[in-house]
Amino acid sequence: MQISVDSKRILEKVNGIDGRLERIETIGKCERVCSGNGLVGCCVVPKVRGFVVGFEEAVREVKMLVVSGGEQVVVVSAPGGCGKTTLAKMVCHDADVIGMFKDNIFFVTASKAPNFKVIIERLFEHRGFRVPEFQTDEDAIYQLESMLKWTGPNPVLLVLDDVWSGLESLIEKLTMQIPEIKILVTSRIVFPRFKSTYKLKLLSDKDAMALFHHSAFPQDGSSSIPDDLVDKIVRGCGGFPLALEVVGRSLRGKPIEIWKRTLKQWSEGKSFFSSESNNEILIRLQTSLSSLEEMYKECYLDLASFPEDQRIPATALIDMWVELYNLDEDGVDAIAILHELSMRCLVDQVVTRKDASEISGHYNEHFVTQHDLLRELAIHQSRQELIEKRKRLIMEIDGNDFPRWWIEQRQHSVCARLMSISTDESFSSSWHEMKLPNVEVLVLNIQARKYTLPQFLEKMDRLKVLIITNYGFSSFEIQGIPVLGYLSSLKRIRFEHVLISSISDSILKLRNLRKISFIMCEIGEAFRKCTIRILDMLPNLSDIVIDYCNDLVEFPACLCEIRSLEELSITNCHELVTIAEDFGKLESLKKLRLHACTKLLELPESIGSLKKLVFLDISDCISMSKLPVQMGDLCGLRKIHMRGCRGLSELPPSVKGLQQLKDVTCDEETAYLWQHYENYPNDLEICVHKEDVNLDWLHDI
Repeated sequence: MQISVDSKRILEKVNGIDGRLERIETIGKCERVCSGNGLVGCCVVPKVRGFVVGFEEAVREVKMLVVSGGEQVVVVSAPGGCGKTTLAKMVCHDADVIGMFKDNIFFVTASKAPNFKVIIERLFEHRGFRVPEFQTDEDAIYQLESMLKWTGPNPVLLVLDDVWSGLESLIEKLTMQIPEIKILVTSRIVFPRFKSTYKLKLLSDKDAMALFHHSAFPQDGSSSIPDDLVDKIVRGCGGFPLALEVVGRSLRGKPIEIWKRTLKQWSEGKSFFSSESNNEILIRLQTSLSSLEEMYKECYLDLASFPEDQRIPATALIDMWVELYNLDEDGVDAIAILHELSMRCLVDQVVTRKDASEISGHYNEHFVTQHDLLRELAIHQSRQELIEKRKRLIMEIDGNDFPRWWIEQRQHSVCARLMSISTDESFSSSWHEMKLPNVEVLVLNIQARKYTLPQFLEKMDRLKVLIITNYGFSSFEIQGIPVLGYLSSLKRIRFEHVLISSISDSILKLRNLRKISFIMCEIGEAFRKCTIRILDMLPNLSDIVIDYCNDLVEFPACLCEIRSLEELSITNCHELVTIAEDFGKLESLKKLRLHACTKLLELPESIGSLKKLVFLDISDCISMSKLPVQMGDLCGLRKIHMRGCRGLSELPPSVKGLQQLKDVTCDEETAYLWQHYENYPNDLEICVHKEDVNLDWLHDI
């Protein structure tokens, strides 16, 4: 009786939430919009992470500049690695600042190649409004003014983090058009036209020592390393917080000989960056790489393949590293590498659901971020050799400005195994020819609204991994897909935030393709129109990932013909309602994930034909009211994850036939469904988990 009462209360709350969401939709607001870097428009101020020391005076002085009635633009300027972003976060979390600006504090990372319209689009999305189609930057400013007036009279604080040259005039126009806005800019550059500039100082000797001790000696601060040696290392870091943390982590637990060698390497360091302020810290950071095992170092350098100030999906890295370094396909090796890099402060890990890997054995909730300076270090390390001999080529093309060596390339080809090409919104897809016979991984980072794949792809005979990511606000269709048909060695394709209008014959001809991923893509129409018989095509395709594809309403019958498929993940597809009855044809399927398909009503009865199915995840399928009668025919099933299945009121009697079932992961609301089956002789273990969702990731996009 108590369970029944609790269930009715929960259902009432869920229905209330649904009603509020419907009302929000009817007044023209957005539920959420997805893009290549997650939920666009989340401009919440990030939390201040880690150990922070020596910022009290800076916070007080910058706060006074922000809350005063003086200049509209306040600039915090310092070299990379000094803690400008940390300072900005601390100012925004100050009680006086919150009291003045209330919930009108927006935090946006501008990056080296800023798109001003995208910045404004994020502000609209953050407020929950549908994003207009801005014709110009001036139009974006005008519509932002209208939106802010509509939302209330409170003053506005906009933080533009990591601003480079090129945004000054637009910032001035923004302040002229919206006099009640205050803008806090962090930058490595001093902008003369903005009078209110705070130059962030390096840490004092005392604070630098405290931060270093926290990083190098985390337990009680004691160590057998002589104080004079520690003092030399700390002074060598020059008061840069980032250098103190990274170097401290790299020396943690190391013998005294490693410490002495580090000092020797510093004394032999030579300048390699034009900026003298960055030169010293980069020399210090470079020595921290020398203590890395070769595999970890190579993986660290690969991170530069992705744009600055963007979250890097762990699943994309897994795809790369499985083929480049023969890591295990389950991702465990790759995640271990990321943990090691994180322990050394070379990356920051972001897990959107802290228990994600435990629950689903999947890493689509795992991401990493990297400080701009650490990315610059990786790029610098990759450029130490001649272009023809480099292991990886990292290309950033502004407009249609190709590097001269690319345009003039005639006789020589490059031997790189990894290539990354980033283009901005003004790129016209007018490619120059390129000889890339040895490239095994190609990463294409896109912002333009029209994009054509390069023709030189058809000559990349060794290409194994292709990652295409759109970092713009709106998804679009990529042209030139037929060129993929020439990639006979291709094993993995990852599409993120792109429109797939049709299932191309060229993709179906990829006989060595093992995995294809659609992340935040529009694919529903393509599958609805698919009339091609996939049977006998894609003979080696074993893994399909579909995540956050919110136009997918029905799992397409054509995919049920892929007899080689062993793993299928359809997660966070909130419009998925039904699964084709032909689903039972997937006779080789071993793992099925349907996590957070919130409108999925039921599983097909034909699922009982999947005799090889070992793992089933239906967690957070809140609309599912029953399980198939044929569930008991899943003779190989060993694990079920079904947290958040609050719509289920009973289990079919056939579950008694699941003789191989050993592990059921659920929550308190669904655990009672299994109480009659827990004592059967198959040693069934019911594992009840509490919800553990990490919303801090919203601050890192």
